[in-house]
Amino acid sequence: MVTLGPKASGIGMTSNRTRTRMVERLRAEGIRDEVVLAAMNAVPRHIFVDEALASRAYEDTPLPIGSGQTISQPWIVARMLELARAGGVLERVLEIGTGCGYQTAVLAQIASEVYTIERIGTLLAKARHRLQGLKVKNVRLKHGDGTADLGEDLRFDAILVAAGATHVPTRLLKYLKPGGRLVLPLTQHAEHGEALQRLTVLEPTATGYREQVFDAVRFVPLLPGLA
Repeated sequence: MVTLGPKASGIGMTSNRTRTRMVERLRAEGIRDEVVLAAMNAVPRHIFVDEALASRAYEDTPLPIGSGQTISQPWIVARMLELARAGGVLERVLEIGTGCGYQTAVLAQIASEVYTIERIGTLLAKARHRLQGLKVKNVRLKHGDGTADLGEDLRFDAILVAAGATHVPTRLLKYLKPGGRLVLPLTQHAEHGEALQRLTVLEPTATGYREQVFDAVRFVPLLPGLA
């Protein structure tokens, strides 16, 4: 567990007590992984939203972070991390979609090393500033296209994609270690003409990959290119 800098504290609706209530709510809503819950309790979510929204930071709702993007609701972050860990140990993790850096900071509490990629340069700059303010040192940030080849020979225990995909991003599967897990919102089918995303876990096998489907979610689309 990483020890965060002084910015982690707050008062009133941004206090440690408010974080504790958020974690109690997550536990009541079915999050069982105590390692994930402890990490959620350690990271100040209000640091990662605009000051005008700080009082709403611990509500279980997504909030705007600019550039048409949102910070995921706490339950979604906790659930994705729970699925990625599956009760195991995470050494190196890849995150596609840094956003404001909140999930990155929570991941940094759990994993030894986090490599995170964001296509929107302004968001990445803000995330970098926030993570530096909290003295998070085990994160590598990159302005890049998360749908493209990384151009590096890397292997990860888990990959988390924080944007909705319409098809399995098989290009990412090659970066998983044996037994690794790719967690992402994936469009499974359409209901009443509307695409339905579900949290999906993919695990490489000798003949391809194994797919498990979980909770219904709603994410912004996974887009190529840089912005």
